[in-house]
Amino acid sequence: MHIAIAGNIGAGKTTLTQILARHYGWEIQLEDMDENPYINDFYEDMQRWSFNLQVYFLTVRWNNIQKIRAGEKTVIQDRTIYEDAYIFAPNLHAMGLMSTRDFDNYSKLFAAINTNISQPDLLIYLRAGIPRLVSNIQLRGREYEEAIRLDYLKRLNERYEAWIGDYQGKMIILNIDELDFQEVPEHANHVITQVETALNGLF
Repeated sequence: MHIAIAGNIGAGKTTLTQILARHYGWEIQLEDMDENPYINDFYEDMQRWSFNLQVYFLTVRWNNIQKIRAGEKTVIQDRTIYEDAYIFAPNLHAMGLMSTRDFDNYSKLFAAINTNISQPDLLIYLRAGIPRLVSNIQLRGREYEEAIRLDYLKRLNERYEAWIGDYQGKMIILNIDELDFQEVPEHANHVITQVETALNGLF
């Protein structure tokens, strides 16, 4: 199976991915920002590097999906290819940080890829308000994220909600403003119970 966790920057995707992977013994697929050759440049100059960054993400996630579908193990994935295509890239274009020419090129590339992929067997969406996102971002202390603007996070949240509102696959929505699954065992157990219920419907 392919389980995926979606959510805005700082929503807690990596933390929950690790918790569920440990609990179920699933193979884990994390977003490796340390190996990303564009991320630092992007946050310093979004307009210059937005297209390069999004094509990089698209390539990595496409390769990862192929590995998941070719394998026999259940894999839990931190962030999906759809978030890049339906949230991050359109948001950069709308903010004037990606040219129409580059956005059209990116969209055609994703459309070609999209004909060869399928949705995750289960999507877990982490819904979080801006204060919680900012708090989590500050706690993890990534230097390149210090330049993230509040209006950027707000726009992303709006696009996430629009995407989730139209999503047709099997999904769990978790309100992260009311959960701390890293520090509170009862919250982690609550999430696992919801995942268990959803997974039972897959068999």
